[in-house]
Amino acid sequence: MQPEDLVRDHTVYSCVMGSRAFGPATEDSDTDRRGVFLAPTALFWRFEKPPTHVDGPLPEQFSWELERFCALALRANPTALECLHSPLVEYADDTGRELLALREAFLSRRVYETFTGYALGQRRRLEASLRGRGVPRWKHAMHLLRLLASARDLLRTGRLTLDVGDGRDRLLSVGRGEVPWPVVESWMTRLAAQTEEAAARSPLPEEPDRRRVEDFLHRVRHASACGAARPGPA
Repeated sequence: MQPEDLVRDHTVYSCVMGSRAFGPATEDSDTDRRGVFLAPTALFWRFEKPPTHVDGPLPEQFSWELERFCALALRANPTALECLHSPLVEYADDTGRELLALREAFLSRRVYETFTGYALGQRRRLEASLRGRGVPRWKHAMHLLRLLASARDLLRTGRLTLDVGDGRDRLLSVGRGEVPWPVVESWMTRLAAQTEEAAARSPLPEEPDRRRVEDFLHRVRHASACGAARPGPA
């Protein structure tokens, strides 16, 4: 079985991500697709295991195997968590709908470290771009601001919302390079401080509900194994 076949034949959940899910998309924006596939349990009985992720087969498409995706989401990986909360779901079978129903089980105060850690790395790259090119990469700055605001609101409310809502026009002006860098830098600093303050009093639990997620993974693996073990028609 080829990696692309796993995506085509065994996807349990797929959605649109990027600017189209977050809100600040334009006519020229790409359509980024992310998904989760369930590799048949029998494939794990071989020496060569199924891939943990697959690029394609569509342009701008990336998918994770279910176990890898759950492991990332339990560690509060920003991309995995945002994938589960995309407002643009393209496909979900019974397993995918059960995965979506588990969204809250993955959320914890760990998001403070992962979201802000990722944001800090991106900010350093922006500053390096500013030193090397004289200007930052404005679209990267726009997405960094969106991420920080999303992390702040998640820690404040316990809910992850991707759509930027009323902030769309202001973010787009940053993406077009219309806002001076010192203003953008001050905005980032303010959002980082608000995120730190929100983390101290967040309604989110200290740790995700790992047992609940593991029970789900065990059930779907078991169901896949039982299906593979059934004899075919005579």
